[in-house]
Amino acid sequence: MIAQGKRNVLGVLVDAVDYDAATEQVVDAARERRPFALTALAVHGVMTGVLDPPHNARLNSFDLVTPDGQPVRWALNLLHGAGLTDRVYGPTLTLRVLSRFADEGLPVYLYGSTEETLARLVPALERMFPALKIAGVEPSKFRAVRPGDDVEIADRIRNSGARLVLVGLGCPRQEVFTYAMRPLLDLPLMAVGAAFDYHAGLLRTPPPWMQRAGLEWFWRLGLEPKRLWRRYVILNPAYLARLAAQKTGLWKATPPPAATERPATFAV
Repeated sequence: MIAQGKRNVLGVLVDAVDYDAATEQVVDAARERRPFALTALAVHGVMTGVLDPPHNARLNSFDLVTPDGQPVRWALNLLHGAGLTDRVYGPTLTLRVLSRFADEGLPVYLYGSTEETLARLVPALERMFPALKIAGVEPSKFRAVRPGDDVEIADRIRNSGARLVLVGLGCPRQEVFTYAMRPLLDLPLMAVGAAFDYHAGLLRTPPPWMQRAGLEWFWRLGLEPKRLWRRYVILNPAYLARLAAQKTGLWKATPPPAATERPATFAV
């Protein structure tokens, strides 16, 4: 297993870690019944932190931030000599974690997305992992949190007996939600991005060669050009420019201190 700890990528602290180490950390937190926040960041996720200092501080408080995209893995290798041979992709990590939870009889809770997506996701996961225990499912309300919402959500999750929450709200909503809920729950929360849509069969997975070459963004852009063009056409060049500046020393990319206060508002 590779678990080298956090490394500075444009001021966002990303863990130089592999699938085995990331999976073990989630399982250990569930066994020990302790809070644990994980997200998997591609270029968009890193740049969201770069352009939003309060969000950057939230990301830097996460227990584990995996290199979801190949360009993020490349940055870890280029800047810090991490020697990572693969990324830790959110949808794949989700399946690895669920396989372990199914083997150990640990129930999971699915939070986010829509009722329609969850209705397709649950049977798909049960086909992949017949022993998997799904403690509960809860679609997103697609609105800002109201007073008491967070406590009620935490109570529902806790009362379900779940030992893991998968959060599928999209970046950066899912990271803000995970950060806000972490103090309320003694279990791991994983912000898993598009994993719900992929495993529900609503998004087609790019060919392996495109994933290895770091071209998944191009595949996603072709599927959803109107929604994603700004993300990739603007943020990808900005990421590369800042990466070059950090590597050459023109920009120190100093990470902000980890956030310690829960956000006053977030989306549920």
